Amino acid sequence: MHPGRYWHQLADGRIQCDLCPRDCRLQEGQRGACFVRMREGNTMVLTTYGRSSGFCIDPIEKKPLNHFYPGSSVLSFGTAGCNLACKFCQNWDISKSREMDRLQDQASPAGIAATARSLDVKSVAFTYNDPVIFAEYAMDTADACHAVGIKTVAVTAGYIHAQPRAEFFAKMDATNVDLKAFTDEFYFKLTGAHLAPVLETLEYIVKETRTWLEITTLLIPGHNDSEAEIRAAAEWMMGHLGPDVPLHFSAFHPDYRMPDVPATPADTLVRARRVAMETGLHYVYTGNVHDQEGDTTFCPGCGSALIVRDWYQILSYHLTPEGHCPHCGHPIAGHFEAKPGSFGRKRIPLRIGA
Repeated sequence: MHPGRYWHQLADGRIQCDLCPRDCRLQEGQRGACFVRMREGNTMVLTTYGRSSGFCIDPIEKKPLNHFYPGSSVLSFGTAGCNLACKFCQNWDISKSREMDRLQDQASPAGIAATARSLDVKSVAFTYNDPVIFAEYAMDTADACHAVGIKTVAVTAGYIHAQPRAEFFAKMDATNVDLKAFTDEFYFKLTGAHLAPVLETLEYIVKETRTWLEITTLLIPGHNDSEAEIRAAAEWMMGHLGPDVPLHFSAFHPDYRMPDVPATPADTLVRARRVAMETGLHYVYTGNVHDQEGDTTFCPGCGSALIVRDWYQILSYHLTPEGHCPHCGHPIAGHFEAKPGSFGRKRIPLRIGA
């Protein structure tokens, strides 16, 4: 039971969690909508600090991050619970869990950082469920990682209040934010949340932080895959974030409370990529389907294929040491090295332990 931050006492005796826009108001012993933040006495505690649903070494492209040290390996972990209630959740066994015995691995922030360094990974990712709800654990781990030269990555829905948002992203080197859809109706009906706070988070990251941002939208047939909605989202990105924030369109598969919705056809993702690029976005990708063109990073200046991928495998890499196109000199947005990593498509589960 680790002390939680971001709460205040109400006049009626309840305490309010100020971490995310849900503003959960709790009596003694009650938990927030995320399930992991709980009132104990007259304080808030985080019940999953130091406890994980498991650790795994992944390719960075799986987060997905295509412009943050391509080919590198990342030590990934999550806890349990979530502050959204997505009916289409693809990690529902973790994010919707109410069983603390799923948290089978224990590790301190220092232990995670030491493990990451010993395994020679480039970064540590807070993922699988949303790290916003275990912010204290994630931020302490980020500090420990930075102390030993390890980068940090947050994979999040971006549903967070202003003060914790500033403190959280100040400790993240990169993030992928799930933009679930571009209508508040979708957010309310299918996630139990609202669109506006997510858009505020995206603008904040680009304009107020040094955190590298990429965005993912899971396209669900009949719900958020219309050409009009995709174009509106891409135009908003152009106007508020600029053309250089990579956008990933990912394929839905039937799961959790939406088992009757069909999987996303590959040509839906190809069409979405075309529409988004027509608005002027420079880097648009497809995911969860086999689409080599949709995996490839092209130069916005001359159109050359600079980083060719097949799933998470880098087939060819043509960037100058400064991260520019070698043909026309156009700078490619992101964080690159002279040579890409060679981790490939491997996935390596591991236990860290106390």
